[in-house]
Amino acid sequence: MMFASDPMLDGIEAWSTEFLVVLIKVVVVFVVGLVGTMLMVWFERKVISFMQNRVGPDKAGPKGLLQTLADGIKLFFKEDLLPDRSDRMVFKLAPYLAFVPAFLVWSVIPLGGDFSNGKDGTVEILGQTTKLQLADPPVGVLILLALSSIAVYGIMLAGWSSGSKYPLLGAVRASAQMVSYEAALGLSLATVILLAGTLSTNGIVTVQSGLTDWHVIATGVVPFIVFLIAATAELNRPPFDLVEAEQELVGGFNTEYSSIRFALFFLAEFMNTITMSAVIVTLFFGGPQPVPIGDNGDPLSFLGPFSGTIWLLLKVLVFLYVYVWFRATLPRLRYDQLMNLGWKLMIPLALGWFMLLAAFRIGQDEDWNRWVVGIAGLVVIAVGAWLLSAASRVSARNREREGAMF
Repeated sequence: MMFASDPMLDGIEAWSTEFLVVLIKVVVVFVVGLVGTMLMVWFERKVISFMQNRVGPDKAGPKGLLQTLADGIKLFFKEDLLPDRSDRMVFKLAPYLAFVPAFLVWSVIPLGGDFSNGKDGTVEILGQTTKLQLADPPVGVLILLALSSIAVYGIMLAGWSSGSKYPLLGAVRASAQMVSYEAALGLSLATVILLAGTLSTNGIVTVQSGLTDWHVIATGVVPFIVFLIAATAELNRPPFDLVEAEQELVGGFNTEYSSIRFALFFLAEFMNTITMSAVIVTLFFGGPQPVPIGDNGDPLSFLGPFSGTIWLLLKVLVFLYVYVWFRATLPRLRYDQLMNLGWKLMIPLALGWFMLLAAFRIGQDEDWNRWVVGIAGLVVIAVGAWLLSAASRVSARNREREGAMF
């Protein structure tokens, strides 16, 4: 059903040339995903060790390049435990609910293509005109949101099915964290859809044909900042890694997991980091669109349509470094700080900015004065922020008064 309305996959017959092209794309996405995850673990260890003046992994392979592979082999042969009080079927299923959606997201992300001179990214492969992405359904952005939400089930079911109180507590607060920031993430994504006018990921990339057209600039930067913070919380990355607050919950929702099932949760975290970086680049930084440098525009134009793939890789690497930088420098938030940031700041800010951009769009269609619309919108946002702050202060005083009574 997900690809039923995808024009790229319409009318494909078994073992036809079109089918072989799709099969090649599936293999490429799967291999790149696995290898990328392995390299991401190595990359994070090396960058953090560099920031902390350490050597990092250096034994398995050159520069420790095969250390992740060695860790995977070790986990694969460790003893696999099933708690006596666990729900065995759900306990075994949960790691896949966390790991598989990260792969499926790549099916709708443009991995390259020819976007020069306003083209839509189509290329020729084996004589077939196609796009360098597995599928381009008209509701690609909704698929991204749906798949990112499924990871919540994997974590919640992992904690519940373990039959232990510590994993259950970790799963409950992890689910609360992910659901809270999902709202802010969705509202910031709505601003991109508003400007792009399409739910297709390829269409969103196509409209970002120049630096000024990148949505990070066109939306006014604020939705990008909200999306980045919310995505970090969704990924359970520092400083929002309360899902695995070891000093409090003995490891969190995955306390009872071992062997390859624990490895799946471990890999899902790093795979989701790569996936979310690619999503951010696609939505806000033009995806495979080249960064114009000099008079020639694209300095990698000699690579043809695959220049977009290199540009996508370079942009994703920037955000992977940013996520590692976060882990190495930022302290973990308290849980009350985490929830206050999400509900009292991120969601109101994302909603207010979306309404401001919507007012600008309506004003553009109705030929209103842009300055009047902008000033009125900012005044409304400021008044709403003041009222929310006042309500928060009253609520805090009431809690203090009730605490003093007891």
